[in-house]
Amino acid sequence: MIRKRLWITRWLSDATLERAVRDYDVVINHEDTPGTADELIAASADFDAIIPCHSEHFSADVVAQFSDRLQIVANHSVGVDHCDLPALKTRGIAVTNTPDVLSDATAELAMLLMLGAARHAVAGDRIVRTGVWDSWSPAFMVGKQVTGARLGIIGMGRVGRAFAAKARGFDMDIHYYNRTELPVDQAQGATYHGSVESLLSVADFLSLHCPATPETTNLMNSERFSLLPQGAVMVNTARGALVDETALLETLTRKHLAAAGLDCFQVEPGGNPAFSEHDNIFMLPHIGSATRSTRDAMGFRALDNVDAFFAGKTPGDLL
Repeated sequence: MIRKRLWITRWLSDATLERAVRDYDVVINHEDTPGTADELIAASADFDAIIPCHSEHFSADVVAQFSDRLQIVANHSVGVDHCDLPALKTRGIAVTNTPDVLSDATAELAMLLMLGAARHAVAGDRIVRTGVWDSWSPAFMVGKQVTGARLGIIGMGRVGRAFAAKARGFDMDIHYYNRTELPVDQAQGATYHGSVESLLSVADFLSLHCPATPETTNLMNSERFSLLPQGAVMVNTARGALVDETALLETLTRKHLAAAGLDCFQVEPGGNPAFSEHDNIFMLPHIGSATRSTRDAMGFRALDNVDAFFAGKTPGDLL
């Protein structure tokens, strides 16, 4: 029996690659660099399936040049803002993602960013590491307490709910905005707000967990930053497109926002060089799901979707 050909665009976990090689005729990108538009177009003629990451961009103009061979794009990610879903659907190409399995890892990182931003992690690490810590006083590096504070969550999907569960361990008063109000058993006592603006007014801490769409691009802009309470802290582990970075810098500079914790940026890789001048921005390089167990689970979930598709079944994560 001829095995299906599969292109894996990035270097995934060892367990994932071992399973893929066992079951498919696999080509792996050993250089671990993002697949280019030309490579994606060429691959559409040579492969039956592609497992890409968010670093590969399936835009409408790229998809329009695809061969008819490619049958499924099984994303190694939850977000699919790098895929033009209508264009892929028009070409009859199935698209899947990997929900659920990275929720806890991403929520853990959001908690790290919230705590680090609130308690001066960047400045504190720097002064100890560079040997300039030579004094102490009761007024030294006083931060913002998380325990008992009001937490606003935009996007109460899987990751948002996982973050809320962890925040309850800090006795936070949880508020959320979502496209629809959650059932009582999922809300777990969190207060629903029917608008972003209403939520922002009570968010001493704000965490973003919604997808990047045309509607959510620059969701946090100058006007909305001004609605946060004085001294609020914002965390973003979702997508860089959600935040107007110029507006973020402006509101930090005028000290309306006390700090920010960021795992994603408008430009990736690289981030925003201007952020480096601000010790009250705690930054990580888009590693929300980067734990060994989560990477294995994401890879297996992508392969599960490929397996189901070629077995004539509907993939569990078909979009």
